[in-house]
Formats: sequence, C-alpha cells, structure tokens
Amino acid sequence: MIRLFVGLGNPGPEYEDTRHNAGFWYIDALARRLGVHLQPDRAYHGLVARANTPQGPVWLLQPMTYMNLSGKSVGALARFFKLNPDEVLVAHDELDMPPGQVKLKKGGGHGGHNGLRDIHAQLGSPDYHRLRLGIGHPGVKAEVAAYVLRKPPQAEREAIHKCIDQAMGATEAFLAGDLAKATALVHAQPQRPKPPRKPAPEKTDAGTPDTPAASD
Repeated sequence: MIRLFVGLGNPGPEYEDTRHNAGFWYIDALARRLGVHLQPDRAYHGLVARANTPQGPVWLLQPMTYMNLSGKSVGALARFFKLNPDEVLVAHDELDMPPGQVKLKKGGGHGGHNGLRDIHAQLGSPDYHRLRLGIGHPGVKAEVAAYVLRKPPQAEREAIHKCIDQAMGATEAFLAGDLAKATALVHAQPQRPKPPRKPAPEKTDAGTPDTPAASD
C-alpha cells in the first residue's frame, strides 16, 4: 500500500498558484478527502499530516525545502518510519504532458525534474510511484524555468484540477495496495456524452408508421 503521499512544490504565497506547485494542489485535495490538516514539522522539513485509515497510518507531506531539495524532506520521513520506496507516491508537475492529462508510473528516470532528482538521491532508488500531472511545455527549453514558475491561465488550471479530482478516485485503491486498480482509475478516459436518441416515428391510425391508412 502507499504509506507516504508527497506533493512537490515551492513554499510561499508567491509560488502558491504556479504550475510547479501542482503536486501541492494534489496533497491539499487529498488532505480534504481524508479529513486531516497539514502542520509544520521541523523534523521532516515540511508540512505533514497523519491519517489513520483501516489499512493503517499514512502520511501526507509537502516539502518546505524548495523544489531542488525535496528529497531532504521525503528522505527524512521515509527513513524515520522505515518506508520502502515502493510505499511512496510523489505527485508532481509534468512538462511532457498537456494540462488535462494525468498518468501514474513506477520507477524510471527523473526527466530533468529537480525535485525528483533529489528524491532519487535521498531514497537511493527510483522505485517509488509518481503521479504525473500534465502542465504542458512552453515549446522552448530555455523558457522552462520561467514557465513553471508562472500561473497557468484559468482554463489550464481547471484542467489540472480535473485531473486531481480524477486521481482522488484512486485513493482507496492506493490505500488497499491495489496499484493495478489505482492505475486503471487514474488513466480512465472520461465517458463521452451519448448522442440524443432519435424520436420513434409516429404511428398512424392504421397501425403502421408513416403510412397513410387505406381508403375505401
């Protein structure tokens, strides 16, 4: 089961609504769902909440170290509670996916994401789970740093929050350790609305549709 849910971002009101804080948005939503409140904890260099679930205690974490040192916070909590990397889920912004797309994966590289890079180093393994929240790409590598630290337009922010809402539906599967079901729920495509049904043709007095009654 997932025992540590981490959301990546930068502390401070100036970063609160920026694309790089999409992971924080996920943890805020998860805290509301589980009915817990994040509190500062100096031992883990972040905002922390413990939720008691039928499957056992789980922790929610928002590192307050700034993005590049996220592993300092994650590693401290994981080591204290003796958590394995595969019991950790990290939610983060993903440049390589458009707003409105969310994917779950385990392991792999950090893709240049500095928060993931530091978590790799501190956990000593890439084998943790990642919830990738698409934020889109500016199209030019040199513009990435400024892009992730800007607020997305309203339509993009709403698309990201819809993905977070979709990921909330996998919470119980994460807690139960059913990662196959969690993946299916996270990756599920929203159902397209069905086209309206055509009205049935009206029957005439003779009992056959759209056919004139026989004359004498």
